[in-house]
Amino acid sequence: MKGTEGLYNNILVCVTQQKTCSRLIKNAASIKHDESGLYVIHVAKESWNFLNNSREGEALDYLFDISKSVGANLTVLRSDNIPETIAQFAKDHDIELIVMGETLKSDRKNDFLKQLKKLAKGIEIKVIPA
Repeated sequence: MKGTEGLYNNILVCVTQQKTCSRLIKNAASIKHDESGLYVIHVAKESWNFLNNSREGEALDYLFDISKSVGANLTVLRSDNIPETIAQFAKDHDIELIVMGETLKSDRKNDFLKQLKKLAKGIEIKVIPA
């Protein structure tokens, strides 16, 4: 539960394979208790082949290093149902806050966010503007 100091226990950061997601990780690190868990997750669809894409692989390596520098664990999962996978991970790790970036395509963002809110009931979601 969010503490009196405005800090959270157990925060989950959702990232894509873009270096700019480091801002999400840094934002989450600034609003967590020192002893709290900070988790970073990237969910790739089953059909996505990011390991053979050097730019995307390099971005995930970069995000792994940023995660490590703030004491977070980066988890990469494969699933065709990304909102469900994120919600289940959040429940499994007693997450209080999910941090994610703003999607530029408003129809995709609204659909994804609606699904995630429905599946992750009781967990606060913070969308960081691009």
